[in-house]
Amino acid sequence: MPLGPLAAAVLVLGVVGGAPEHVVIGCGLLGLALGWAVLALASSALTDRPQRWAAVPAAGLGAVGAAVLVLAPGDRVLTAAGWVWPPLLLALTVWTTVRAARSMRPRAAFWLLSPALVVLLLAALGGGSATLRTALAGDPPSMPGQLVDVGSHRLHLSCTGSGSPTVVLLGGMGETSAAWGLVQPAVAGTTRACSYDRAGQAWSDSATGPKDGRQVAADLHALLDRAGEPGPYVLAGHSVGGPYAMVYAAEHPDDVAGLVLLDSASPFQFTALPDYPGAYSFMRRATALLPVLQRLGAGPLLTSDVPADLPPAARSQVRAFDSSPRELSGLRDEVAAYPALFEQAQDLTGIGSTPLVVVSATAGDRQAGWADAQAALAELSPTSSHRLVPATHSSLLLDAADSGHSVAAIEDVVQAVRSTAVSEP
Repeated sequence: MPLGPLAAAVLVLGVVGGAPEHVVIGCGLLGLALGWAVLALASSALTDRPQRWAAVPAAGLGAVGAAVLVLAPGDRVLTAAGWVWPPLLLALTVWTTVRAARSMRPRAAFWLLSPALVVLLLAALGGGSATLRTALAGDPPSMPGQLVDVGSHRLHLSCTGSGSPTVVLLGGMGETSAAWGLVQPAVAGTTRACSYDRAGQAWSDSATGPKDGRQVAADLHALLDRAGEPGPYVLAGHSVGGPYAMVYAAEHPDDVAGLVLLDSASPFQFTALPDYPGAYSFMRRATALLPVLQRLGAGPLLTSDVPADLPPAARSQVRAFDSSPRELSGLRDEVAAYPALFEQAQDLTGIGSTPLVVVSATAGDRQAGWADAQAALAELSPTSSHRLVPATHSSLLLDAADSGHSVAAIEDVVQAVRSTAVSEP
């Protein structure tokens, strides 16, 4: 009887697709419970061999699913629970298998039940292995920089180099401060350079509330102020980090001396790129599943190769954080807020004579409308420079040679800001 797994799939992929982790977990458990409940009720009402034992997994899975939905546990509770639920689920699976094998006739009826039993067995074994891997992984790598209290939570900030203006590096989707491991040291040879982790990333605390552009801008503004990093700043945003930088520029125009957009997403992603709405719908559902799959032991299948060109410290940070359930849950929260982020970034209609360099990667697959959207970004300033470079979207940060395009763009904006400051009376 595959009804339980089917109901769980319909709920988590369709009805609540893209929802927070506790909702995905709770609804998945309720879907599995539904299958067992139907077996208990239908066999009692329609056959002469009632399978009343099926009420036990139905009640157990249903109760836990309802509790998860109501209590909405966070990452720490879910991680701690990893020591408890896998052995309990394994025991329930063994008990259910034995009872089903003894009571279900004909034998073919038992085999119809096997998909649901296999799902429970794999979840129990995978969850236990994931908990053990986490425990054996040890402490995270040492933290560069500092944690700064921005009010309700703390954010990680790492600044190197000296000089003015300070460059603030804003990562894209799933990019922590480690993603700037090639760019930041090079820029720090010219001026002060700061990378940071948004709420829920790497060493930064998680935070409640929306992860839209205005909240990210408010966090960054408080972070730089409380860390004593004076502005105005040159903001450099890669991918979706570009719209985050644009919202900051719209909210705090006096704090922005220059802007660098590195293969940046467009504020008009949903209209300028005809394929993006469909891609986003899939991405929102997929990212919501990632932390759950990680807790179920699918981590080795989800982990991508660590970029070989990153310095050793940055590589260890990527390895430690990028595929953790907490990091993936934070990624889901950010992706869910992309529609609001892009709409908020549209408030920045121009930056006057503020230095702007737009770098567009020409290698690799490009979505329809991407080239025109990149050209539109350059229209934010009449004095902007739009550079088409033979790199890919990710190699602008993660390749030793291609990241030189990003460094050159940032340094050129820094020099333009300095020249403007010298020429002003």
